Amino acid sequence: MIDHRGFSLLELLIVVAIILIIATIAIPSLLHSRQAANESAAVATLRVVNTAQVTYASANSGLYTTLQQLVSASLLDSSLLQTKAGYNYGISLSGNGLDYTVSATAISSTQGRFDYYTTPDYVIRFSTDSTRAPNTLAGEPAR
Repeated sequence: MIDHRGFSLLELLIVVAIILIIATIAIPSLLHSRQAANESAAVATLRVVNTAQVTYASANSGLYTTLQQLVSASLLDSSLLQTKAGYNYGISLSGNGLDYTVSATAISSTQGRFDYYTTPDYVIRFSTDSTRAPNTLAGEPAR
């Protein structure tokens, strides 16, 4: 008498093939979702940094400051000093401290498709680097 418990090799191979097909379809979509989430977080963070700069400037004769000083003044979280959600953040100040540019640079194209920056006008823009901005939209406001 033959014992018929368990699955045959063919049945197991069919199940594995189905799982691989589903994974092949789902993974690119998940990667795109992660990129979009990282980009949204970068834009939101730039808005927070703008607000922190205004708060700092209102208490310091209208002068803007660096990212480290904003963290030291407890206006920003220290997590911005490291990579956060696939982006690195930085502030470039003018020589007299009356102007700044905050940038969010993706650490790789799998983390974020675009780089962003903002100035005291509070408009978040795509990177001016045409290789890191949508075609013909370098320097344009992010939507």
